[in-house]
Amino acid sequence: MPGVPEQLGPRKALLTQLWVENPVSRQVLGICSALAVTNRMFNTLLMCGGLIWATSMSALTLSLMRNWVPKRVRIMVSVLIAAVFVIVVDIVFRAYFTEVHKDIAAYVGLIITNCIVLGRMEAFSGKNPPLASLADGFGAGMGYSFMLMAVATVREVMGFGTVFGYPLLKGFMEAHQAQWVIMIMPPGAFFVLAILVWLVRWIDLKRAAAKAPAEPPAAPGARREQEAPK
Repeated sequence: MPGVPEQLGPRKALLTQLWVENPVSRQVLGICSALAVTNRMFNTLLMCGGLIWATSMSALTLSLMRNWVPKRVRIMVSVLIAAVFVIVVDIVFRAYFTEVHKDIAAYVGLIITNCIVLGRMEAFSGKNPPLASLADGFGAGMGYSFMLMAVATVREVMGFGTVFGYPLLKGFMEAHQAQWVIMIMPPGAFFVLAILVWLVRWIDLKRAAAKAPAEPPAAPGARREQEAPK
């Protein structure tokens, strides 16, 4: 899996994970939750908050322990560290968001083995100082959250006509039969996510084309030699 170069500063590590190495649009990680919990914005927001907490604190903890963890058990240690913080998330959701927890409980538990969490711990946190590792984990969580909230916004508005459960275009959509049922279903997440990934790649191509130096014009003599018949 591609990773950020070692020994980046906190600011660079954060910005790299937000855009350059975005977990969803670049590395195509965390897709299960992107398809499963993004039909409602509030559910998605809770899931994103839980993953930001897990990635940030797991990265910080492993970085603090990096000089004492034997290489042969580093994966096991990483999973145990992630499990501790995910259990905290699950307890909080179960206590304060009981109804939502019923819908996303299975996916909250899967954060423990999420490639975003374990990938950043393996690629960055085990080799870098605590502050940079915290910024890297936080950036990975924020990059994931940015993509998921974008998907959830499109799906809830077009599928339910609401924003965070509050009616926005619901009356208009019902009157004109404009609600897209497919947006409430998993295929809707596929379509929206694919469009967002394409948009990110298109922006990159446009930026790369703008930065590329213009090819110098060929000399007249060289042009005539190329056009001359052999």
